[in-house]
Amino acid sequence: MATRIAQRREQSYVAGEWLESENAISVSDLADGGTFAQVAAADRSVAEAALEAAHEIKPELRETTVVERAQWCEEIAAGIREREEELTEVIVREAGKPISSARGEVEQAATRFDRAAEEARNIVSKGEYREGSTEGHEGWQAIVKHEPIGSVLCIAPYNYPLATTALQAAPALAAGNSVVLKPASKTPISAAILSTVIADVDGIPDGAFNFVPGEASEIGDVLAGDDRINAIAMTGSSGAGNHIARESGMVNLHMELGGNAPAIVFEDADLADVAGSCAKGSFKYAGQRCSAISRVIAHESIHDDLVDLIEGQMDAWQAGDLFDEDTAFGPLISEEQADWVETLVDDAVEKGADLIRGGSRRAPEGVPEELGDQFFEPTLLANVPYDARIVDEEQFGPVAAITTFEDEDEALEIANGSDLALDASVFTSDHSRAMSVADRVDAGAVRINGPPSHGLGDIPFGGNKDSGIGREGLDASIHEMMRKKSIVL
Repeated sequence: MATRIAQRREQSYVAGEWLESENAISVSDLADGGTFAQVAAADRSVAEAALEAAHEIKPELRETTVVERAQWCEEIAAGIREREEELTEVIVREAGKPISSARGEVEQAATRFDRAAEEARNIVSKGEYREGSTEGHEGWQAIVKHEPIGSVLCIAPYNYPLATTALQAAPALAAGNSVVLKPASKTPISAAILSTVIADVDGIPDGAFNFVPGEASEIGDVLAGDDRINAIAMTGSSGAGNHIARESGMVNLHMELGGNAPAIVFEDADLADVAGSCAKGSFKYAGQRCSAISRVIAHESIHDDLVDLIEGQMDAWQAGDLFDEDTAFGPLISEEQADWVETLVDDAVEKGADLIRGGSRRAPEGVPEELGDQFFEPTLLANVPYDARIVDEEQFGPVAAITTFEDEDEALEIANGSDLALDASVFTSDHSRAMSVADRVDAGAVRINGPPSHGLGDIPFGGNKDSGIGREGLDASIHEMMRKKSIVL
């Protein structure tokens, strides 16, 4: 187990200054128990100051060149890598993520800043030239160029507190926008360290980046409802996203929200590969991922075989010391989240699902008693009835719920029956069927013969229905965070 880092106290960062607040948010240590850090809880006055700072700096940022902004991003990436060990330990403690995953998240964040620099250079170098093409406009000439959208409010989630923050902030800065970052209240420390990295980069004007940790109930509406914000990039629940959409008014909304990814498995699929993909898709980071496989929709002829194969994968997904390189599984973010997962599992069993394995809270040896109720076993449910809540609702927990279908149309009816439509997977050896089902399933992204994955942001991703607005990804996000101006010559 790692040596516990000293108790730390982080501050808000507004207009180039570090600010204290009367109140503080305590951050739980999901590795050793207790509290390992505090962060100043920004109140309304701090939020207002951040909004004004971000607004006032817009004209200056608009005059910066893409070369300057790309250099900022590259220096930020270097700064993240210099603090890799510190950031890794913080992510383990605040997010409850195994150290191997936490270390990977740090490198993902750094790479996203590097890639944002590349994508920004590429986008601004591709302006358009147009000529008039309608009667009466013959001979007209125009150029179409990109310019920053203004100020971007970044609202980050708890499950990838550094990597997702980078996916929002890197394209915003690379595009020439000012940023107001509000991290998740449960995981604000990695974002605080990122803020110090950004503050140390020469050339970034004061006010271009602002860090305002605080409770959503205190400052959420203040930030989202302010007309000085021009775009909102958010990753979070569908309920929170709908609330922000109602508050925000006429801004560019860029939201990746809740998921309930189905894995549709046909009888001709390679079931050994399917089992490995579904286990990883369901249990990685205890299922606390919007893209997690939450329901496996299997052809009725292979249901039992697939259940046996997935059960055979489950020994590899055991909880342990988060600082052990071999640990694959940790606690849920809170007891309330464990309560929610338990509710969905109990509902499925009450309605007739077979509980094959798991289904209860069980902490590994050595875990502090106060964290015990946050560990939920990897759970396998079979023959899940269609009316079970887990078929349609987001669980954010380590549960593989397997239900059956008779034919392709029924599989699609089940998959498309949820209000969530972020990701999906299709498993089959028939290419034509794979493409047909991928076209018909309602999801922002579909993976063929593998669990949902979007890389570092090279592939645009986002949701339909209640799963979001717009598409994320470094290239896609930069386009969302810039606007086009036509100049008629």
